[in-house]
Amino acid sequence: MKKNIDIIPNVETLFGTRDENLRILEDGLNVNIDLRANSIEIEGAAADVKRAEQVFADFEQLQNSGHSFHNGDLGSMMRVLATDPTATLRGLAEAGRQRSFGKRTVQPKSINQRRYLDAIENNDMVFGVGPAGTGKTYLAVAMAISALSAKRVNRIILARPAVEAGERLGFLPGTLQEKVDPYLRPLYDALYDMLEPEKVDRYLEKNIIEIAPIAFMRGRTLNDSFIILDEAQNTTPEQMKMFVTRMGFNSKAVITGDITQIDLPNSKRSGMLEAIDILHKVNGIAFVNFDESDVVRHHLVQRIIRAYDEHKQRVETAQLPFPAENGKSGNGKSKDGVVLSAEPSANEPETGQHVAD
Repeated sequence: MKKNIDIIPNVETLFGTRDENLRILEDGLNVNIDLRANSIEIEGAAADVKRAEQVFADFEQLQNSGHSFHNGDLGSMMRVLATDPTATLRGLAEAGRQRSFGKRTVQPKSINQRRYLDAIENNDMVFGVGPAGTGKTYLAVAMAISALSAKRVNRIILARPAVEAGERLGFLPGTLQEKVDPYLRPLYDALYDMLEPEKVDRYLEKNIIEIAPIAFMRGRTLNDSFIILDEAQNTTPEQMKMFVTRMGFNSKAVITGDITQIDLPNSKRSGMLEAIDILHKVNGIAFVNFDESDVVRHHLVQRIIRAYDEHKQRVETAQLPFPAENGKSGNGKSKDGVVLSAEPSANEPETGQHVAD
């Protein structure tokens, strides 16, 4: 099927730099779009052509209503449109406009980011699990600022376990706040990116935005609060249980972490992994999983994450148990299931030990 539609003003904005948005739209909707002398020609299956035509109609309507697209927003929306058949350009743009994110307009850049924002909006507790650079922390801070600006909560509480990533920082000088600040820098970066620095400083001074080391949250009940626990993969099971039971009335909690980067010492099990196992069927708690396709940092980050995942799979395949022989099974047990040896080899980590990538 072919369909010709009138050329709309500023259509080059929709097409993007070097037609990059157009290519995303063509690949995602399985259509061919050509710019003719007096029209735009769309070719493909009837349903796909109709969706593409709707994108152009939505773009024109948004322009006429005064909506301005910021750098990168249209590309992000096109990627969501390409993967979510229920999404529309107008719906995505108006959803971003309905939420106040301070000085920034925040648009989901992938289908999982959109699900994440919707999950935070519709649930009181959300776990965001995935690799670095997928926007877990940034979007959580954006939703916290949106809730604070709309007066749905009275304060934002930011927490993060103080665990070093494989290095010892020693005893840091200064007050408790100054000792904890280095661990919370990613949260500060997101705050200063979305709010004026003076406003962030004022909120911190008045405890409207509170930095709460997880070790000091025991015994508290947090009402009317938007609570973010970042780097949750580095909590112990005891810390995680304590955190998820701090919620009071009219509060939301977002728990983010990357379960491939656990830095806990002494082979302790991650509290985040245990919480996912225990809470996955609890009504009112949502879980959103990200992967390398959701990475919104430098394009190399996606490739790096994919390379690490492939390496991990190769290592796991190489460590598969040997075929059974001499009455022993490949898992170190005899045929009747008795453990034959509990001692690890010199080159093998103890059971349950996690080696951070």
